[in-house]
Amino acid sequence: MRTLVIILLSFFYCGIAFAQTKPAEATKPQPETVIQKHRLTDSVQERYSVLKSDKYTRQGLYQAIYQKNYALASGYYTNGKRTGVWHFFDNQGNLVQNFNYNTNEITYEAPEDSTSNVQYFVDVPLNDSSKVSKPLKIGGRFYGYLPYLNLFKLPQDLTNLNPNVSFGMIELLVSPLGRLASFKVHVYSGPTYHKIFNMSVDVPDPADKEFVPATVNGEAVSCRVAIKCAFRSDGGLEFY
Repeated sequence: MRTLVIILLSFFYCGIAFAQTKPAEATKPQPETVIQKHRLTDSVQERYSVLKSDKYTRQGLYQAIYQKNYALASGYYTNGKRTGVWHFFDNQGNLVQNFNYNTNEITYEAPEDSTSNVQYFVDVPLNDSSKVSKPLKIGGRFYGYLPYLNLFKLPQDLTNLNPNVSFGMIELLVSPLGRLASFKVHVYSGPTYHKIFNMSVDVPDPADKEFVPATVNGEAVSCRVAIKCAFRSDGGLEFY
């Protein structure tokens, strides 16, 4: 079967919710909290509150801020669990996804066009009448894919690659059941160099193994997700 690139212009217009609504619990008297900050990547910092009595339990507003300018994620924790509608954005501050943690469903997914650094490949034949939906990751196509970028760093013997002609490509295989079946990182440099690193699918957070699977004419199919990345000075990955 031949592999075709899917560029999807619009999917999952299930209702746009731009305003964050606090869960009902937030209107009740809240326990004392303290604010914590954590650098998720070189360019993304998390800001959230934890219980004063238990600094491992998140409570209240969570935000992930990109380069101190844009929120990539915004939502509320209640006793350590995400609740209510969370909003996820790209690195330009555009809303890309809403996810309702109370009902466990994506309520909005923004259109994706040919300028996206994410591409999708299925191993089934397509024609002009094929109805196709891409796989979806909770967190959207920026914040949702950050965990995979954070799991790779160039080995020492490759840190001298010329950054002007080098880039990385994350390749995720999502099964028809919506499970992460394969995780690879491709390293390209110049016209000929190409090295593949096979990564473990046993990622630290079990949620990063789960997707809404791709479909073709209503039938779930396997799909490869390719994410083009640049290399940071320390050999880590960032969005291209």
